[in-house]
Amino acid sequence: MKQTFLLILLLSFIPRMLTAQAKPIQEEKFIKIGGIEQWVTISGEDQSKPVILFLHGGPGSTMSQYDDAIYGSWKKDFVLVYWDQRGAGRTFGRNAPEIVTEDYWMETPLTLEQMTADGVELAEYLTRHLVKRKIALVGTSWGSVLGAKMALARPDLFSAYIGHSQVVNFYEGLTHAYNSVSAMAQNAKDQESLDKLKTLGPPPYEDARKEGQLMRVIKKYERQNSIPAPASWWKLASAYDNEKDAKDRYNGDDYSFLYSAGHKKMGIKSMMAGANFMKDGLHYKIPVFFIQGEEDILTPKELTKAYFDKVKAPKKEYVLVPGAAHGHNQAVIDAQLKAVKKLLNLR
Repeated sequence: MKQTFLLILLLSFIPRMLTAQAKPIQEEKFIKIGGIEQWVTISGEDQSKPVILFLHGGPGSTMSQYDDAIYGSWKKDFVLVYWDQRGAGRTFGRNAPEIVTEDYWMETPLTLEQMTADGVELAEYLTRHLVKRKIALVGTSWGSVLGAKMALARPDLFSAYIGHSQVVNFYEGLTHAYNSVSAMAQNAKDQESLDKLKTLGPPPYEDARKEGQLMRVIKKYERQNSIPAPASWWKLASAYDNEKDAKDRYNGDDYSFLYSAGHKKMGIKSMMAGANFMKDGLHYKIPVFFIQGEEDILTPKELTKAYFDKVKAPKKEYVLVPGAAHGHNQAVIDAQLKAVKKLLNLR
């Protein structure tokens, strides 16, 4: 009887002992990647948990500056890594001159190959630094181009790839979007948008400003047909709420978009032009999960579903999220969490 009591007492202490052993991690620092210093943050309540590397969209739309309203609750189950990619946010600010000119833009190119190599080098660092065999990738929009390229190039580094607003063939998608918003504007008798679209003409463009103008029309119609994210999600963390960080984000966003869209007059080639996963991205050696907003105009469901149907992978799944457009909202975050837990065999 005494032995039974002692056994029960011992077992009751085990959960508390395991909890006490959890070692949190909170790192924010520049890491040498691809020959330059790049900003990376790592956080979680227990560094023994699986690691997720988030690849932001844009390119240039960094995530590290926001408070934990979006993914903060994930820290109990995962170690979260945000990365200000080459040309964006604090990475841009660390490496750009004090005065950013057009000469700097033209003399410091961004390429899909270099960005992919940066991502792979970061993943190698994370596996060593955090003592992990593999990490999970979550990429959004432009980040889905980077994520797919990384997953296809080095499957040995990754446990799973979750693509949200997955780019398949950017210019085919942009042409589809142009036709979609043209039809929407026609149905809505939106003469202002119709005039703008007529002036622009169908893509692709040789002037980045034209692509930017088309994006504004696309976003206008996405907002009308989707459920937005709470405004509280985009609150800046206090450490990033200052003039220098704001300037670096602004300049980095312009610089990154210029190389995303391309600008012939300045001799700048589009990074997106080299992305066609229907041609060279159909065979994954790791599980893949595609999360698609039903109201996404920029990366439309027609193209992502056609791509998903052709993809070969050990495990794959496609989720269409009602009420979601190209960006994040609560339903998208919920779908991402479900996907990560499913692919990593977590409850």
